[in-house]
Amino acid sequence: MISQIKRDHLMNLLADGRREDGRQLDEMRKITVETGIIESAEGSARVHLGNTDVIAGVKVIPGTPYMDAPGDGVLTTGAELIPLAHESFEPGPPSEDAIELARVVDRGIRESGMIDVKQLCIKKGEEIWMVFIDIYALDYDGNLFDASNLAAVCALKNAIVPWKQYGKSRTDDDGNVTEMDNVPMPVTCLPISVTECKIGNDLIVDPNFDEEAISTARLTVTTDNDGNFRAMQKGGKGSITRGDLSLCLDRAVEIGKQIRNIIG
Repeated sequence: MISQIKRDHLMNLLADGRREDGRQLDEMRKITVETGIIESAEGSARVHLGNTDVIAGVKVIPGTPYMDAPGDGVLTTGAELIPLAHESFEPGPPSEDAIELARVVDRGIRESGMIDVKQLCIKKGEEIWMVFIDIYALDYDGNLFDASNLAAVCALKNAIVPWKQYGKSRTDDDGNVTEMDNVPMPVTCLPISVTECKIGNDLIVDPNFDEEAISTARLTVTTDNDGNFRAMQKGGKGSITRGDLSLCLDRAVEIGKQIRNIIG
């Protein structure tokens, strides 16, 4: 909750096309990325989006494929909002917000086909690689969706598949066995999400905590390298008009390009 005085101040700024931190309405906060920060993980990344701080780790282990996808690797995403990150987060089982956060990040990665899961098959119908993405919010100042998306994408981008570490060999459909070394995660694209909040009649990109608190609706749009729309999630009780949607889609494509340039 924020005070009425603070709310009025933010609303008055937006009425003049301004934001409290000096950004334009369509401007992201500063992004910094560190990778390879968890030695025990196959991939990891820490992302600062302004003052929002998120870490993601990737663990890859052998497992059994699903019966309806015997040659496909498995991807699972989880998120935890620890009390250290913000006073509003409580200890215990994952909250509804944490579950939604994990699902939005997972959907963007999965629907974009970021990981070529066919390359994660050890022996069809018997053994595959299971990829676990764990996301932790360390400091929350708004827009966990985009910070978590970036942390997960960067962690996967720098991850390895530990064939040699586990002593695994690849067996193809004809029974031919190939000795494997540790290889990079089979990444095909970089899905990037862009989140906007609606405050009054204005749409703002990458809302901070105070801006989120006074918003009526939220829209997160994920695009791939070619600017195709791969996932979308609306939050809040307010409405998103057709014009709002068009603006959000255009911004998601353009800002997605900018972010890919930053993370390489």
